[in-house]
Amino acid sequence: MNSTTVSAELGLRLVVPDRTTVPLLAGLSYTADDPYAIRMAFHVGNDEPVEWIFARELLTVGIVRRVGDGDVQVWPARADGERTLHISLTSPFGQALFEVPLAPLTEFLHRTYEKVPAGRETDFMDIDAELTNMLWPS
Repeated sequence: MNSTTVSAELGLRLVVPDRTTVPLLAGLSYTADDPYAIRMAFHVGNDEPVEWIFARELLTVGIVRRVGDGDVQVWPARADGERTLHISLTSPFGQALFEVPLAPLTEFLHRTYEKVPAGRETDFMDIDAELTNMLWPS
């Protein structure tokens, strides 16, 4: 199993109801052992980061068109003349809209595809172990 990882810190903005923004820092992480997922940890105050897991393909497609159903929606946008990605998250606790600068996110995604090319994700997974975990969780 390949444990190659890619990580980055990303400055983004939380869009609040009056359309102003609040700067935040998020940590992005990707591992070849879980090749379909990107973890994004939002640093909010002094508490533990709030982590969401996104499909890598969702973020990739969201760069060019609106995508996503339900709790997570992603689409291209512009903010202050800068190309951004909007990420809308919904949970039982509320909803949040984030503006993510496109350039650093695109660079991060590019590095994930260098580690695990699109269409080759299953080459990096232990399918038997995944099935065992799903059928007989420990």
